[in-house]
Amino acid sequence: MPAEFSILRRIQFAETDMAGIAHFSNFFKMMEEVEHAFFRSVGLSVSMQHDGMHVGWPRVSTACEFFGPIRFEDEIELRLRVVKLGDKSFSYEVDFMLDRRRMALGKTTSVCCVLRPDGTMKSIPIPKELRDRLDPGAAGTVV
Repeated sequence: MPAEFSILRRIQFAETDMAGIAHFSNFFKMMEEVEHAFFRSVGLSVSMQHDGMHVGWPRVSTACEFFGPIRFEDEIELRLRVVKLGDKSFSYEVDFMLDRRRMALGKTTSVCCVLRPDGTMKSIPIPKELRDRLDPGAAGTVV
């Protein structure tokens, strides 16, 4: 799955700590931001109706490694790459790039679930229509 999807964003003052460096917790928010943009780019949402079901993608694993500081006003590129599309799960990595240097690497795995009216969730196999859009190697997928 070689294709990448990317967005540019500028680090906001409120996202930094007392040293002026982007706080670690905000990297997870930025991972979610690029994930949502990726889903929209292929005509999906992380919370949507499909075949009469409310489908969502709760996270079951997430991590981030840091290689250098990102500071207020830095414009970074967030590069999302799908690394695995399992029967029920979707895994991706995000490179946090600053001036062509990787400053951090985020990893996330989400599971395709039906969100029931009572608030409970049940994992389901990723429906073919959704799988075809999430798979950068599938014919006709725009990434």
